[in-house]
This record gives sequence, C-alpha cells and structure tokens, in this order.
Amino acid sequence: MPANLTPEYRTAEANYRKARDPQERLDCLKEMLRTIPKHKGTDHLQAEIKTRIKNLTEELGAPKKGGRRGPTHVVRPEGAAQIALLGPPNSGKSALHAVLTGSHAEAGPYPFTTKLPLPGMLPFEDIHLQLVDLPPVSKQNPLPWIVNALQPTDACLLVVDLTNPDCVELVQDLIESLSERRITLSPDWTRTSAPDEERDEELDPFGIVLPTLVIATRADEIENIEQELEAFFDLLEQRFPSLALSSTTGEGIDGLGRWLFEALEIVRVYTKTPGKPPKHDRPFTVRRGGTVREVARLVHKDLSRDIRYARIWGGETFSGQQVGPDHIVADGDVVEIHT
Repeated sequence: MPANLTPEYRTAEANYRKARDPQERLDCLKEMLRTIPKHKGTDHLQAEIKTRIKNLTEELGAPKKGGRRGPTHVVRPEGAAQIALLGPPNSGKSALHAVLTGSHAEAGPYPFTTKLPLPGMLPFEDIHLQLVDLPPVSKQNPLPWIVNALQPTDACLLVVDLTNPDCVELVQDLIESLSERRITLSPDWTRTSAPDEERDEELDPFGIVLPTLVIATRADEIENIEQELEAFFDLLEQRFPSLALSSTTGEGIDGLGRWLFEALEIVRVYTKTPGKPPKHDRPFTVRRGGTVREVARLVHKDLSRDIRYARIWGGETFSGQQVGPDHIVADGDVVEIHT
C-alpha cells in the first residue's frame, strides 16, 4: 500500500534531516509521528519513528557526563561544518587529524588506536571547520553507535593508505559495514546545499548520505600518487573526489580547508547593529541559498520569528539596501537586522 505522505509530514521529515541538535531531532521525530498518515502502508515507518523516539528520549535522559546530557559518542557540532574522518585501521587518520587540528590525537602502529570520537578545529581564513576523528570502521569493529555519531555530520573524509597492499579490500569492508547501518558514502558534493523540495521524495528519512572526499595519506612515500589513486578507484569500482596529503611533510595540507569551504558552499555573513560598524571578527555561516531569516536565527532563535526586514551591504546589493527575511545572502554580506 502506498504511503501517501502529506506535505505536513514531508516538512517534519525535512526538518529532521536538517536537525543537528539531539533535542531538536527528538522534537522533529514527534512531529513526524503526529503528522504521518495512519494506515497499513505506514505501519513500518510508524514503528521505526516510535523506536527512535524511545531511544533518543532514553539517551537524552541519561545521567550527565562531563556536565551535559545527550547521546553518547555524539560530538555537538561547532564551527561552519562538521566533517567526520573515517578510515580502515592504520590508515594514518589520527596522525592527519593531529596535524590538521593540533588535537594531539593518539596515533600508533597497531589497529584501533582511536577508541572514541575526538573533535578538533581546522582553521580556514576567518572560520573553523570541525573535524571529528572516529575509530576505524570494519566488520570486526562495527561501532554500534556510529549512526548517532554521524547523524549531525555534514561530510566525510575517507582516509586511505595507498602503501597498504590491502587498502582496496579494507575500504570495501568499511563501505559495506556502513551500508549495513544505512550510511552511504557519496561522491556527489553538488547537493549539499540543495533545498529539501529538490531532493528525492522517496529518500530514506533515517538513511545518512555523506558527501565524501578520499584523502590519500603518506603521499610523500608514493612516487606516482595520481596513478596510484587511479588504480585504487579502478579496483574499488567506485570513484570519489580525492586529495593526496602527507602528515609527515605537510604536502597538500594547506589546500584542504579551501577545498571543503568551496565544496560545502559555505557562505559567511557579518552582522552589525544600527549606527555601529560591522563585526568582522566572527562571521555567521550558512550554505548557498541561505536567507536573512536563517542568519537571524543563528544570532538568536527569536529573531527569526520577529524580524521585519534587514539592511544589507555586499557585492550583490547596493549599500544599505532594505531586504525581506527571505532574501538570499552572499558570501561576505553585512546584515543589519530590524525587528
């Protein structure tokens, strides 16, 4: 029987996919359950929503650890985007994380050195990108909490050691292990900012699709790195965008921040109050297609409801132009919000 899901339910589902905070996801799940059509065609989906509400309620109500409540193994998103580092055992993932973020991530010559998610910040110009180093993924190390950990993630760095003769089999094992948990690594970065109405209506609401960049570590040890990458993708029978980096020599490290900034289509917006200069030290960030209302919500959640109009300074408008809350902002815009 077809589900015949209503626009009201679709909106709740879209909000769930966008939610990054556990409490916000729980609220969206409850709205999905409230608005889903109740008939035989949605029985399975209703049951899954109820199970997720139960699990998330229990996790949020668990005893505080480190002064905060929330699902275990979940890193609260910070910065302009959260990017997960995934890889097989001994891929050089933790060493790369340490170089990129100064995290002092433990790296060792033995498998499964990383035990828990470890966040760190990669600076790029006047913003930061949050990189989360995750334990190695394999069928021998399935990580039962991996879905929770990846739920708020915007993208993935798949770290591969091409000097390992088993690298293809190890990555295939990783991809299959994630697929069993309804997590897909995608080579497509073109839809990271696409409005939800442009997405596939049959998209699994609980599936996770992560735009993925392959990082070939130990690039300094491989003479023809591009040729080796080509051979790797041929054997993998799947292609991803890729960069070759070296944690030892620093080769390619400086280009990663810009690559992620452009691929994720991050837009920096600066704010000002009437009669005062703009605050250029800390921009708010949205994605391409983001609006003044989204910026207002980042400033304060009540502002997105109370905003009447804004004045904007930037390359795509004349200085001080008055715009409505649904005006799309551009990178570098300065916004003055009026309620």
